[in-house]
Amino acid sequence: MENWLWTSAGDLGRGIAAGDIDPVDLTATYLEAIESHPLRDRIYARLTHDRALAEAEAARARARAGRRRSLLDGVPISWKDLFDSAGVATEAGSALLKDRVPEADSIVLRNATAMGAVCLGKTHMSELAFSGLGLNPSTATPPCVNDADAVPGGSSSGAAASVAFGLAACGIGSDTGGSVRIPSAWNDLVGLKTTAGRVTLEGVVPLCLEFDTIGPLARTVEDAALVLSLLEGGAAPDLRGATLAGRRFAVLQTVALDDVRDGPRAAFYGAVDRLANAGAIIDTVDVPELAEVMPLSGVLYTAEAYGLWRDVIEANPHLMYEQVLERFRLGAKFSGPDYVAAWAKLRDARRAWDRATARYDAVLCPTAPNLPPNVDRLASDGDYYVTENLLTLRNTRIGNLMGLCALTLPTGTASCGISLMAAPNSEEALLRLGVAAERALA
Repeated sequence: MENWLWTSAGDLGRGIAAGDIDPVDLTATYLEAIESHPLRDRIYARLTHDRALAEAEAARARARAGRRRSLLDGVPISWKDLFDSAGVATEAGSALLKDRVPEADSIVLRNATAMGAVCLGKTHMSELAFSGLGLNPSTATPPCVNDADAVPGGSSSGAAASVAFGLAACGIGSDTGGSVRIPSAWNDLVGLKTTAGRVTLEGVVPLCLEFDTIGPLARTVEDAALVLSLLEGGAAPDLRGATLAGRRFAVLQTVALDDVRDGPRAAFYGAVDRLANAGAIIDTVDVPELAEVMPLSGVLYTAEAYGLWRDVIEANPHLMYEQVLERFRLGAKFSGPDYVAAWAKLRDARRAWDRATARYDAVLCPTAPNLPPNVDRLASDGDYYVTENLLTLRNTRIGNLMGLCALTLPTGTASCGISLMAAPNSEEALLRLGVAAERALA
């Protein structure tokens, strides 16, 4: 049964379908592993023990009756602590929301439950989702699977740790500037950033509604595809027959390769070579307009985030971690005209991106330019925290700013991911590319 903790969600589902795995035994195995794990309290904010077992019992009955609702019916997954869950605290990693208990599940949790997924509990995260590092002195800083002294990446930090440490079959997170992809990359997982607006945000604690997205952190591309179908309550994409032969990829030259550290750079180019050896056509692309709008992130993100949270924050600013508080307050520097002008420039840049990349199936870049930074240094050196956080999110933020969907895959080098960015609402095609790329990189 312990092997179940390291089995892909898809294979667990197939085991349930074949009668080889009982959903109640599977869920009990996960709950026991969580409860006995020495890092449990740094990964899970709270377990939904009774709910999980009740959902597993229902999944067992459906399996015995031949009425399973999806391949993942009966498979246990974790949820970032910003998805509302009825009767269970949802605090978004912040003392500002302590003891906030929603009356209803978020729509995505409701959808996943209706498809048979088992909710294990809520995972820790960066405070109000506004950091890519995963350091959270206010609640807990989850561990990085590759470095006990490093942060795990954020803001879906506990979501990544829950999967990487064998304490969930998949994790559900959110991505506003890289918050699914960074912790996925640093913990050697697959992470899918969906297109803004594709997956409903109803019942999800917001950060920046224009950029907030929801997506899975998973062991495999197939698992990411299956979880996307759970979130939407629909059919999973067909990944059969996917190939890289003749597929066109472009390595992004603008911004994404600047100041990339030696380890991630070597891992990235090694991965690109393996994609080429599998039949992919590799080119390069420059988008000068991208460089012009990257500095506008400060306006676009902080103005909206502070606008949404100002009243709550300023009522009790002493409850916040100083670095996150300062980042929110940057939004007060910008005016309404500043924000409108930034959006006008961003829309122009998106059109330029579309023109430059239209002939490619995906655009490639290192997921993170750096490796997971040291926890103690981040906590004691404010300047280091700021520079590492900005560098960490720089490449992933390209996908958010350009309105894309994106997938990060492990390269085989610890904590180094490669990102595939594709046109908006092309998740199905991207996941097919991803499953072929996954085979080439294995």
